[in-house]
Amino acid sequence: MHTNRLINEDSPYLRQHAHNPVNWFAWNKEAFEKAKEQNKLIFLSIGYSTCHWCHVMERESFENNEIAEILNKYFISIKVDREEMPQIDKYYQDVYYLMRKRGGGWPLTVVLTPDGKPFYVDTYIPPYDKYGRAGLKRILLYLENDYKNNKDEIRKNAQNMQRAMESLQKGKKSSKVNLDLKIVDLYIERIEQNYDKTYHGIGTKPKFPHATTLNTLLDIYKINSDKRALNLAVQTLTAMAKGGIYDQIEGGFFRYSTDEKWIIPHFEKMLYTNAELIEAYTKAYNITKNELFKEVAEHTIQNIEERFKKEDLFFSASDADSDGEEGKYFVFSYTDTLKELQNGDFEKKEAQDILKYLGITRFGNFERRLSNPHITSDKKPPNFDKALKLLKKSRSKKNYPFIDHKILTSWNALIIKALFKAKIFDKRYPKQALKSLDKILKILYKDGVLYHQIILSKKPKIKALLEDYSFLISALIEAYQYSLDDKYLSLALKLNKEAIEKFYKNNIWYLSDDDFKSAAPLEDSSYQSAAALMIQNILILSALTSDLNLYKQASLMIEENALYLKRFPSAYSELLKAFLMKKIQIIIIKSTKENLFKIKNIKREFVYLKKSDDKKYLACFT
Repeated sequence: MHTNRLINEDSPYLRQHAHNPVNWFAWNKEAFEKAKEQNKLIFLSIGYSTCHWCHVMERESFENNEIAEILNKYFISIKVDREEMPQIDKYYQDVYYLMRKRGGGWPLTVVLTPDGKPFYVDTYIPPYDKYGRAGLKRILLYLENDYKNNKDEIRKNAQNMQRAMESLQKGKKSSKVNLDLKIVDLYIERIEQNYDKTYHGIGTKPKFPHATTLNTLLDIYKINSDKRALNLAVQTLTAMAKGGIYDQIEGGFFRYSTDEKWIIPHFEKMLYTNAELIEAYTKAYNITKNELFKEVAEHTIQNIEERFKKEDLFFSASDADSDGEEGKYFVFSYTDTLKELQNGDFEKKEAQDILKYLGITRFGNFERRLSNPHITSDKKPPNFDKALKLLKKSRSKKNYPFIDHKILTSWNALIIKALFKAKIFDKRYPKQALKSLDKILKILYKDGVLYHQIILSKKPKIKALLEDYSFLISALIEAYQYSLDDKYLSLALKLNKEAIEKFYKNNIWYLSDDDFKSAAPLEDSSYQSAAALMIQNILILSALTSDLNLYKQASLMIEENALYLKRFPSAYSELLKAFLMKKIQIIIIKSTKENLFKIKNIKREFVYLKKSDDKKYLACFT
């Protein structure tokens, strides 16, 4: 069996490739120095451990001795875990966008000159020519030969790309424009333009949850009672709750739906997806009192705790594949499932009604006539909860997909914040949130240094990125609101100061504080923008501490990006929320701890509690 350098890495994704015949390097100085010394092109492959097409490309190409021989002879090959190094991924996704004029994805394939400048990008590539498309073998040999014979031209193109990237990184500034509350109407109108009125949700297939957008729509309704915002959010949340993107048997959401009807998902479960959707369903329940939303939020928490929680912390993701087959664990055979229900004391007609309700049919909706469950009726069959237990037991006979055991500070902070929000359902949730927060601080905040990730039983190595600071500060603010314990507010202020010093340079937020400069987007993508959330954090902390300098700093950040928000409001949900915080004003309610604990269910948005010696309640406006 082959073994390469990745065997020494902590990342589960990198270790998945440790026995490839490819002579992989991790992203480090040694790899780039060898490329220069040997005058070899760099083959960079970026992915993550629960990515289906990353697995496919590994099986087809990186375990292929013929292709490995080409890579080892002519290239220095580098593997990157995009969850371990999101700043690297973001930079090369932007390179892909500039070169291809469309969004990229994973696996991301980049070829660089020996001095590290990109000149070729792609995503998944088959090993050999297929469907009229060049395969990886042909592409590698062509690029190596082209570099040998047209070195100057390739270097020139690579230099041009680097200049374009430098321009993109610096080009986030704009002339200042005045924003008013009409931006909210424009935000809703832009979402409506891209809204699926038939099946609900934003866009067409593949269809993503867009949890950040849903959360913002619900916040808008709380601010101005705009029924359009509420309806867009509620319709989408209802469609997803009844769809196959939601695991109807065990709870929890898959990453996205491959179809516009929300029926067939890509079966990965990501911690961040579920954290943000728990918050959205909690908000929606708080507004509508729809029991479906409560049920979905609680079952999702239960599923995440069952599958992802260990020692009060949460793993990052679970795979789509089981035993090498996508969705195998999650889908059902009609005939086999009917028998199992009947063996569980269900009458045949009763069992058939349950399968019909769950969309499990003879012909199936997935491969090999298998079915992914989704709700087909508003009327729940009798004894449905008993049937769910049998279906869950039936699943347990199959191997659960691979779980990535990375503990990411940023994503743990997201689920911690969601658990604080879920206090309206059960007092247990915020107590768990505090335990998880304290555990994060114990093992990932050492000697005054915050770290990005850890594999339990190992030491953290990678220092925290912007998203770790941003999401953790937000979770600390929630912890203070729940407990009124000064230690959480003090640490939030300390980390806020550090974050600004580390990541905010020349009026630009950067994803990391190292030699690799990748500007942090204010647009929301897979999950909320860490940079936009930082602006909200600064505004909230300025209000809690009456710090006018912090307020001015956050205000300037909003003003400098106002043009982008005005032009593309639906892409900037978290930045819009920051603007609304500033425009509508944050209210701080001050009183004793005992008095503040008596306050229940504040309906106005952007209200925060601050412990003081005041015997009465004081309301302070920013």
